[in-house]
Amino acid sequence: MVVLDGSTLTLAEVNRVARSPEPVELAPVAIQAIDSSRRAVETVVGAGEAVYGVTTGFGRLSEVAIPQDQLAQLQRNLVLSHAAGVGPELSTEAVRAAVLLRANALCRGYSGVRVELVRALLDLLNAGVTPVVPAQGSLGASGDLAPLAHIALVLIGRGSAWYNGERLSGAEALRRAGLVALELEAKEGLALINGTQVMTGIGVLAVDEARRLLDAADGAAALSMEGLGGQRDALDPRLHAARGHPGQIETAAKLSCLLEGSTLTYGHGQGRIQDAYSLRCVPQVHGAVRDALTYAADVLEREVNAATDNPLIFPSSPDEDPAQGATAPVFLSGGNFHGQPVAIALDLAAIGVATLANIAERRVERLVNPDLSGLPAFLTRQGGLQSGFMIAQYTAAALASENKILASPASVDTIPSSANQEDHVSMGTIAARKLAQVVEHSRQVVAIELLCAAQAVDLHLEQRGLTDPRRHLGRGTWPIYQQVRDRVPGLTADRELAPDIQAIAEILKAGNVGQATADADKEWA
Repeated sequence: MVVLDGSTLTLAEVNRVARSPEPVELAPVAIQAIDSSRRAVETVVGAGEAVYGVTTGFGRLSEVAIPQDQLAQLQRNLVLSHAAGVGPELSTEAVRAAVLLRANALCRGYSGVRVELVRALLDLLNAGVTPVVPAQGSLGASGDLAPLAHIALVLIGRGSAWYNGERLSGAEALRRAGLVALELEAKEGLALINGTQVMTGIGVLAVDEARRLLDAADGAAALSMEGLGGQRDALDPRLHAARGHPGQIETAAKLSCLLEGSTLTYGHGQGRIQDAYSLRCVPQVHGAVRDALTYAADVLEREVNAATDNPLIFPSSPDEDPAQGATAPVFLSGGNFHGQPVAIALDLAAIGVATLANIAERRVERLVNPDLSGLPAFLTRQGGLQSGFMIAQYTAAALASENKILASPASVDTIPSSANQEDHVSMGTIAARKLAQVVEHSRQVVAIELLCAAQAVDLHLEQRGLTDPRRHLGRGTWPIYQQVRDRVPGLTADRELAPDIQAIAEILKAGNVGQATADADKEWA
């Protein structure tokens, strides 16, 4: 059970709710905060005061006053008009994450909605009703207006939703789940669609997958070092302490743990004097990726507990003395919906993960190139008649190249909107979607490296007249090698490689290889 209070939601909880049917409920403190801000809205509506988005129009139309008997229609119209998304659907997991995050933001008690509205969002999650949300249409400035509007549509019995594996109208999905459509009241439509929860939800899932992939890439690099007879001197902790970057230090320690006991790599005074950068600089490159992902996760951890709509409602003015008695609530218009902090963090994460694929692809090239590896060309025993892993390297190169285009930052772009009222936008949701694509591509590249590295280990053992990989691989690389071989046998003759790549990519996505590296780290840290 995940309990929302608006302040303590973790990235792990977001991932659990997004990927599974874990139930969610409201904390009593959240109910109190929501009720308090709702009373403030009802007060200004009753007094006929002009408050942006509550008793006025939106954006450029904020100077237009709305009669009190039309305030509910204003909020409904807002949701309907902003549901203008296009393109492929966001994944079920991404939409569930966004719904959870929007509910959590409303729990802060700055948004002026009713408790019933927040419960309605949680009802969607708990009943397994997932709104259909087109992926494209958000500028990430006044929040994720279009995609969040598609979520809000289902709350009011419009739009489309998935329920029990069927794509239904929003009204039918609610009916089958035993839920009732909501009638929006003052401020509530605006509170539903003003926020960064779609970009943040996609980002939370992508960064989680990226961090697991990074652990797996450490394992793949270590296995490649064994296939190529790499030099362990480059992992010496004194080197990395001398530079001081935490990700670099951690990565070197992880690789040392993985290679503990390996007889296929070499220590000081053995083998080559030094390796190529794709082996020697794994701590520096993977470590920089690790630091980038840590930064992105820190930003997301703050954002999942942030109040990101507009205006925000505060119980009293900071200029007044609370000792003088109760004061009127203050409605402050600002820009917390602007996605720039998230956009920059996710762009950085995409650059990092693309770099991870770049160096993995270079190790693949080194594994299949006989002039660099000392192994049979393309890791096949019958080169010429057979092509072995030749085209697997092509695929890795194609994916790494596509990543370079996707890693171009979205957050440096901006196009004005709303008659130039919203004259700078973040493109944060584009950054999030690009990151998810880069992670998927990089997962395939690391899968290819694992296949090539395992084959290289087999050939390296043969060259040295060794027969039992368990006796010669590192204590941490042996379980990784075993996972690969449990799903994909060694290549003895040419066959379709696409199913092999997919099989390894699946265990990477499940986190199995990354878990093996984490277990090694814990055991020998």
